[in-house]
Amino acid sequence: MPQGQPTVVPADGMTTRQRRNRPLVVLHTGEMKGKSTAAFGLALRGWNQGWDIGVFQFVKSAKWKVGEESAFRALGRVHEETGEGGPVEWHKMGEGWSWSRKQGTEDDHAAAALEGWREIARRIGEARHGLYVLDEFTYPLHWGWIDVDEVVSVLRDRPGHQHVVITGRYAPQALVDAADLVVEMTKVKHPMDAGQKGQRGIEW
Repeated sequence: MPQGQPTVVPADGMTTRQRRNRPLVVLHTGEMKGKSTAAFGLALRGWNQGWDIGVFQFVKSAKWKVGEESAFRALGRVHEETGEGGPVEWHKMGEGWSWSRKQGTEDDHAAAALEGWREIARRIGEARHGLYVLDEFTYPLHWGWIDVDEVVSVLRDRPGHQHVVITGRYAPQALVDAADLVVEMTKVKHPMDAGQKGQRGIEW
């Protein structure tokens, strides 16, 4: 899109303003790091616009404190105290299933993931937030814990003006097809290739 101009203007009966401001489903997938980071950058811009931000982390351990969580919780307090930006909620769904060993069976984790999705679906039905970040949500879809067709239906029929950003590897094709913007992160080089572990301020 040179200079931000679309190359095609569809004959959809919408005005330029309506088309420009329609709510989006954004998907960040692929093997490389940066998917969640990009989603949180988008959420930061949304907060600056005064949007109500809802973050739902599906896979990282509930005990893992990522830097973005601390930053967004602080921004939530800024909004409460000054009115600047928008409100922020940050939720860790379930117990964390990929990066750390947790108690409970796979069925337990699947049930927790489904319960988390049901809560999100309720909020979408109520138009609770302006922007949803469903961090690493593709994993419970890939594992079959949450029905992809149900997710696509809820996203397609969501009321009001609600943006949804989904991150994670192995995005199901039905979700790719339903999304308005899809990015695939591809690795060219990574410090871990040279034996370097993750470090503060870069990975968390």
